[in-house]
Amino acid sequence: MKTQWFSNTRADILAGAVVGLALIPEAISFSIIAGVDPKVGLYASFIIAIITAFMGGRSGSISAATGAMALLMVDLVKNHGLQYLLVATILTGILQVAFGFLKLARQMRYVPRAVMLGYINALAVLIFLAQLPHLDPKKIAEYSQYGLVYVITLLSLAIIYILPRFTKVIPSPLVALFVMTNATIFFKLDVPMVGDMGQLPATLPIFLLPQVPFNLETLQIVLPYSLTLAVVGLLASFLTASLVDELTDTSSDKNQEAKGQGMANIVTGFFGGMAGCGMIGQSVINVESGGRGRLSTFCAGIFLLIAILALQDWVKQMPMATLVAIMIMVSIGTFRWASLLKMKRIPRNENMVMLTTMTIIILTRNFAFGVAVGVILSTIFFTRKIAKLVTVEKILQEDGTHRIYNVHGQIFFVSKEDLLEEFDFREKVARITINLTHAHIWDQGAVAIIDQIILKFRRQGINVELIGLNEASQTLFERLAISSNRSLTE
Repeated sequence: MKTQWFSNTRADILAGAVVGLALIPEAISFSIIAGVDPKVGLYASFIIAIITAFMGGRSGSISAATGAMALLMVDLVKNHGLQYLLVATILTGILQVAFGFLKLARQMRYVPRAVMLGYINALAVLIFLAQLPHLDPKKIAEYSQYGLVYVITLLSLAIIYILPRFTKVIPSPLVALFVMTNATIFFKLDVPMVGDMGQLPATLPIFLLPQVPFNLETLQIVLPYSLTLAVVGLLASFLTASLVDELTDTSSDKNQEAKGQGMANIVTGFFGGMAGCGMIGQSVINVESGGRGRLSTFCAGIFLLIAILALQDWVKQMPMATLVAIMIMVSIGTFRWASLLKMKRIPRNENMVMLTTMTIIILTRNFAFGVAVGVILSTIFFTRKIAKLVTVEKILQEDGTHRIYNVHGQIFFVSKEDLLEEFDFREKVARITINLTHAHIWDQGAVAIIDQIILKFRRQGINVELIGLNEASQTLFERLAISSNRSLTE
């Protein structure tokens, strides 16, 4: 416990402060995307961060309300309202806890690295694109000094990137927020501020039961949304945990992460919050600011609460331009630049999967769909590659009447065309032996291929013998093959 909580106390507290402040505009933005009051996202971010600090499976990872989840809530809120969203949030948490106990995190091994890179790169691009409206002259022209937005953004970026060269005692994003907010207040600058994005809550969240009828009709409404939210939320959380694993050279418990995320969503649903998940961007901020332990996640939630309650007047005057600069830093830090710089050394298929996943997510804003397409594309490329690894050694006995085919490799439904080309059905021999000692039959498609080969030879009056089947292949072949019953083929 001491290692996970208090081995990096000072850095964790400071990193938590940076993340807590940076969560405010994001939580408000995500609430607006989902079509709910800003306090829904703020309450969710506070509660989820606190609970996952204790129950999550990855120390140093940040979880809160996110854009990926908010996008999935839009139709539910629009068609049924906030109360149904709260029920969906609770059910999302229940499903995630169940997934954790079922150890579904093991399925993450089936998500190829190329898909993960596409997901992370797309998120980095979307984070960057989300900042552009705050820099759009048409949208900020109502402020008399809107030109200073670009000056503040550049000065904030300068502090963020130059200060660490001289000192890392205090995280540079926190310094940028402090300096630029106080400068905005002192000079009474008329620029976009956090307070312009929505009203901050003035009280703690209270326990409440969603005001909906608890019947089958309600379940039919919320279940499709909850299932999607649960899957996307866990995928985002697992990818976040994996990224923090990579950045800190440590490991995490993905199944515990699923349980922790689930419990956090259950609680936030009863306190008026929306469903959330792991945040790659904020986790990168946390790690790059020195956060490593669970204390950093806990402090992020606490500082968020303090900021919106005790420091509300100061927080309202934080210039959005500085927060934009911090999120630009996040997007740059999140993007896996090596995936582009090493493209010439990476197999073409993997590059295609990464770019396809990235492009689909950016264009559709649908992370689940992008990842699904990436996994399917990877599977297609992989099966094609494996199918081509099947080789056949052909040996003609000295008497010229007996041909032996020694098959090597994994035989499944994709192997059909390549395998059929290896057999000469016009050769005049009396006997053929197909040796599968160094091969394995995986599915009914493979059985059908072997069946077809045997039957084609037998129709020409050639005696065919199949040898070398391992136990699993033998069982599958005897169960499904027509040729295994000579009475059906002669």
